[in-house]
Amino acid sequence: MKTDTIFYRLFQSFPSIFFELINHPPQEAQAYQFASVEVKQLAFRIDGVFLPTTTNPQQPIYFVEVQFQPDTQFYSRFFSEIFLYLDKTELTNDWYGVVIYPSINVDTGTTQRYRELINSSRVSRIYLDQLVQTASASIGIATVQLIIAKEDDAIAQAQQLIQRTTEQIENETQRREILQLIETILVYKLPKLSRKEIEAMFSLSDLRQTKVYQEALEEGREEGREEGREEGRIQAKLESVPRFLALGLSVEQIAQALELEVEQVRQVAQHSSDNGNNQ
Repeated sequence: MKTDTIFYRLFQSFPSIFFELINHPPQEAQAYQFASVEVKQLAFRIDGVFLPTTTNPQQPIYFVEVQFQPDTQFYSRFFSEIFLYLDKTELTNDWYGVVIYPSINVDTGTTQRYRELINSSRVSRIYLDQLVQTASASIGIATVQLIIAKEDDAIAQAQQLIQRTTEQIENETQRREILQLIETILVYKLPKLSRKEIEAMFSLSDLRQTKVYQEALEEGREEGREEGREEGRIQAKLESVPRFLALGLSVEQIAQALELEVEQVRQVAQHSSDNGNNQ
């Protein structure tokens, strides 16, 4: 998954993160919507724009670009996109440009022709590795920091972030989205990480909200569907029970998920336990 896709999901689900990054009150996000916009007649798409949701002309438009690869022509493209949009839109609001880099080393765009703009307050360049890491950082900022964390630190940061999300985010939809984003970032950053290693980072209640759990659940069902006979379907489901036990689910929860009798699941669980003790 591309890094800009992760940021798009972050800003779309939690626009307050963007305003924290530019040192504005996160509440300011309530007056904006984040979108990808297309300049009509030119089929020209701008990936990230915060558009005011009110008619207040004092609220500026924010153009956002996530740039994780060196590109000498970046600023030429960035300002072309902005001015083409301003030419075609009916909005009269002022504007600001924000570029998000992982580090200053990636900021390799040619600036000579655009130095007046770049050196003005109209354009902000954010280098994520310069964000101060503190325990008081918001969950949103901590999620952004996870994206650029070193592999050796990513797992520990993710575990702390999962715990904070579980404890502090009361809205179930937001909590689920953050957990899924954490999972996505881990898969993106640590492709060698096994499913079980990812599973181990989440508690049972959190795990149900991730794709890891849903995929394991679907595997059990799919294996059952592939068998032509009822006996074969049941056997396939029973064979998937140890995977769910490894996720920390109870016998009753597994029986409900796989549509099996509780006693059937209990027997498999007991057999697995006996085998484990004999090893």
